Amino acid sequence: MKPLALVTGATGFIGNAVARTLLKSERTVRVLIRKNSDRTLLNDLDVEIFEGDLRYPESLNETIRGCAELYHVAAQYTFFNPKPDEIYSSNVQGTHNILSAALTHCVSRVVYTSTVGAIGIPHNQKPGDENTQITIADCRGHYKRSKFLAEQEALNFFKKGLPVVIVNPSAPIGVRDIKPTPTGKMILDFLNRKMPAYMDTGLNLVDVEDVATGHLLASEKGKPGERYILGNQNLSLQEILQLLSELTGLSAPKIKVPYSLALGSAYLSEAWARFTKQPPLIEIEAVKLGKKMMFFNPQKAIRELGLPQTPVKIALKKAVDWYVTNGYVKKEIQERLGIL
Repeated sequence: MKPLALVTGATGFIGNAVARTLLKSERTVRVLIRKNSDRTLLNDLDVEIFEGDLRYPESLNETIRGCAELYHVAAQYTFFNPKPDEIYSSNVQGTHNILSAALTHCVSRVVYTSTVGAIGIPHNQKPGDENTQITIADCRGHYKRSKFLAEQEALNFFKKGLPVVIVNPSAPIGVRDIKPTPTGKMILDFLNRKMPAYMDTGLNLVDVEDVATGHLLASEKGKPGERYILGNQNLSLQEILQLLSELTGLSAPKIKVPYSLALGSAYLSEAWARFTKQPPLIEIEAVKLGKKMMFFNPQKAIRELGLPQTPVKIALKKAVDWYVTNGYVKKEIQERLGIL
């Protein structure tokens, strides 16, 4: 009999990739989604769909009953929300509720999806690793603080006896980023010629399908109570844009914006967003995160889990091709790329 695995967040970027990986591993997959969630990414998947809401514990018991594994991927991933309480309700209280249900129903393996935002960056500019600690005071913005607190919930449930393994994805890129995520938006802004300049910052990029495989490997090989960075290559933003230029033939921006100017622009952008009720072009939290190079060391996951390392340039090409094919790129840009 195939083991039954519950995935939260399967309508989103990472969660959907996790669900697909689990199906390939001969598991029966159940997904928890909100009633009004966009089910586009589930249309071609043979999964059991249960409606519920992480914020309401009474909606979780039937969903998790009988499940051998839980992959808790769902989170409100945004750097801008005029109602920050919603972020904490989903990310912190929601994590508490689903892990409490997992403990009650004796789920035998839990993988909790955290973020590298819950890991510190050393003052010596070396990449952060699983042992680089931070405090809530070090966390900039509501998203990062909420994920830090949610990771603490996971560790508390481990102490109560729940076999939970924590994974910390860096900046995933690739196919089916339908929202898109902040990293995907950066790629789209480049493609749609909305990025005239860049900040002196950097990211650790990783193929989203490698991240999904990392979740499965964490379930099979990970040590409960420990965390694993699911990442790949550290690149400056300038290097990322240059790779995108090589892939597309589109020019990379050459103007480097000072941090103070970028931050000031973000405050103006969010003020305008509150007036227009539209998402801001530049987010304050994203700019503040970019003040440091967000570089991380994934060697523990490579060594202990066998995390795959698809070349980042290939992952970027997957992302570009998916955005172009699915209508995220302006027609005039498609023409320049030779698509039309």
